[in-house]
Amino acid sequence: MPPDAVALTIRRHMEGHRGPLYLGILAAIRAAIESGDLQDGDRLPPQRHLAAVLKLDLTTVTRAFNEARHQGLIEAVVGRGSFVRGGASARLWREGGRALIDMTMNLPPLLENPSLKGLMQEGMASLLRRQEVHGLMSYRSTAGTPEERAAGLAWLRPLLGRRGPGEVLVAPGAQAALLAVLSSLARPGDVILAERCTYPGLRALATQLGLVLAGVDMDGEGMLPEALDRACREHAPRLICCTPTIQNPTTATMPLARREALLAMARRHEVMVVEDDPYGLLPDQPLPALARLDPRRVFHIATVSKVLSPGLRTAFLIAPDEAQAEGMTAALRATAMMAPGLLTGLVHHWIAGGQAQDLLRGVRREMTGRQAIARTVLGEMAEAHPQGLHLWLRLPAHWPSTAFVAHMREQGLAIVPSEAFTVEGEAPLRARLALGPATDRGMLRSSLEMVAGALRQDARAYATVV
Repeated sequence: MPPDAVALTIRRHMEGHRGPLYLGILAAIRAAIESGDLQDGDRLPPQRHLAAVLKLDLTTVTRAFNEARHQGLIEAVVGRGSFVRGGASARLWREGGRALIDMTMNLPPLLENPSLKGLMQEGMASLLRRQEVHGLMSYRSTAGTPEERAAGLAWLRPLLGRRGPGEVLVAPGAQAALLAVLSSLARPGDVILAERCTYPGLRALATQLGLVLAGVDMDGEGMLPEALDRACREHAPRLICCTPTIQNPTTATMPLARREALLAMARRHEVMVVEDDPYGLLPDQPLPALARLDPRRVFHIATVSKVLSPGLRTAFLIAPDEAQAEGMTAALRATAMMAPGLLTGLVHHWIAGGQAQDLLRGVRREMTGRQAIARTVLGEMAEAHPQGLHLWLRLPAHWPSTAFVAHMREQGLAIVPSEAFTVEGEAPLRARLALGPATDRGMLRSSLEMVAGALRQDARAYATVV
């Protein structure tokens, strides 16, 4: 589209806008991309020309362009001008006809160095050179090949130490592994203890299987041992499910003493523990897993989705012994049949060749930078781990969680209210923000500044008066 036509398109999308004019230009650019009026690579008019078309000051247009760059919508090329950034439309998703920046999905950032795309191309080419296509695309052992299982144990050695190869299974993601454990060890009506605010996937599985989920109070270091003791006495639970490192959503991480105290309570009440540990490898200095401290009492689930990529659909399930691993294999076969060989083969190749470790280090570096931005913008308004993928936002009393989330959606930003995580009782005045989906740090900073601005405002200003 010629730049003159782009200017007229932006003017058309600004019609009816109320509020700061630079935000009107930004909203018009976003709306034009979302509607398809602007395509990836389209050149924007020079800022002076657009200012003349819109009859605005140059500084207003400049501010709007800067904000659009921060949000990953446009890019500036020295000597050529500004262009709609490649893939900009893919960075926005629809809800009710609006374009939203998504901070709901907890996933690692897409790295440029090392390049995930380059590693995938090299890895797939290597797989096809070394293995027959039929073997990669056919049915296979439910527990995974011996090589894949050995790779999983090597990958998890910083957390688990050394474990026997007969104790590990390869699963098509952590949710499938968690389903295998819960369906094998619990029956409808059994009580499962979890953190008071917990992973929504666990809540969904409990509902699906007819299990009763009971919440255990927490502090900044995770489950409180005395609260776990009371819950065990009250409920006689079948299992304890917890995330000891960078808990979702609270970001709480159990120090060694808390881990040992939790396991002591589990032994006292003779309850097995399910350790859902998607973030265990993210800290610079990983703490020992519960399954290392008490190997015969803990089922350990570790996915690569949160440290490498969710599209790999690969997780490792470590059982307390080989007999229980066989039981988990039967449950996986009944519910998921097997993990996809093409993807688990790629994960095996990356672990064996060191590429997975390079990606992990890259994710750590990027999340350290993103969390530093969040601390600068939000300060004490949020709790987070220095290498975590998300933060747990504190909301003032005048902003109920659902109201705040609804307001941020109106501003074009999608986040998750605390109600999505709360097991029982009143949901806290909190919201979870995922920092990984932002395409770059500029877009992240811009999004967090929107949140910080909204926190300083009064919800009553947005109430409808009738």
